[in-house]
Amino acid sequence: MNVDPDLGEVVRQGETVTLIFRRRFARPVEKVWAALTVPERISDWFAEARVDRLEPGGTIQLYFTGADYRSLARIEVLDPPRTIAWTWSELDGSKASRVRFDLEPDGDGCRLTLTHSELPADESSGVLSGWHAHLEAVEDACDGVFTPWDTLIAREKRIAPLYAPPV
Repeated sequence: MNVDPDLGEVVRQGETVTLIFRRRFARPVEKVWAALTVPERISDWFAEARVDRLEPGGTIQLYFTGADYRSLARIEVLDPPRTIAWTWSELDGSKASRVRFDLEPDGDGCRLTLTHSELPADESSGVLSGWHAHLEAVEDACDGVFTPWDTLIAREKRIAPLYAPPV
């Protein structure tokens, strides 16, 4: 189990893992909430987002343009401006895992906890480095700043060795 606060925490549960990242942002909860739930802000740091309904049972289609990859997030929990959780899968519903973002005020900013669970263990290294790279862009997204896909990929490649499985 990795417990480096910057690298996140990995909890193995049989053939799956749960990844937990904790970050502090110098932005109020409402700004970070917008980065997590407003399609234009989601697109700034994560993926092009098409939200059909921002409510439990609603869906968000995610299109990762630089990777030419599409996926589906089905909203399970929505408690503005504290929690959004979704089941994340292929468009056909296969390969489902769960993603949850929890926000709490912290002085003049807030704390974000990202929990990605039910993830196949053999996919964890790539997902860890991906979340790490994307989370670095959240604060900019709070200010409406777009992070280009090639920048995200460069960040992910830079930090990927930190997440390589032991040999």
